[in-house]
Amino acid sequence: MAPAEPGVTSRRQSPLAVGRPPAADGEHAPSPQDEYRELMSCFPTGVAVVTSLGADGVPRGLTCSALASVTLSPPTLLVCLHLDSGTFRAVRSNGMFAVNLLHSDGQEAAHLFSTPGGDRFSKIRWRTSASGVPLLVDGAFAHAECRVTGTISVGDHAVVIGEAIAVTRTSAVPLLYGLRHFSVWPGHERNGDGAADPQPS
Repeated sequence: MAPAEPGVTSRRQSPLAVGRPPAADGEHAPSPQDEYRELMSCFPTGVAVVTSLGADGVPRGLTCSALASVTLSPPTLLVCLHLDSGTFRAVRSNGMFAVNLLHSDGQEAAHLFSTPGGDRFSKIRWRTSASGVPLLVDGAFAHAECRVTGTISVGDHAVVIGEAIAVTRTSAVPLLYGLRHFSVWPGHERNGDGAADPQPS
């Protein structure tokens, strides 16, 4: 088989391997998943907690940065949830979910809902919306109550598409996450020097 032209990726070669420096003796080359994780850490996002009510009446939620707007008419967004998560099962059975956008003082909520196990909702203030989904009182400055209009399975995650049927917000500075650190909008640093906070454990 003829060698690939310079700059052209072979079909048998991972696209993420292009331009990768060779591993030093005794070192393991990073996997495509590791390199992809590093790539996405360079893309700062806001931080949200996705919540819903399970079929057993128990509130479920998890921290999510995989959130995007889809269209304005009708107002639609998407979130990505792990297929094995209790939150996804609640969203799928309920047909409704809420996106809680966290403000600059919302790191405690971000940590809480990214930590496995335990009764997360007993450690934070929340309320039930008119549509029956849990809304965070602590840590969140905006909420979107959404009706599920579609799901797409991709690998071990589901892309959940939801139409926003109710939106509320207050004036606050959004919490940001990138390079595995929390931060806030430039000029609104909480600690005065712009230093980032540690990654959730």
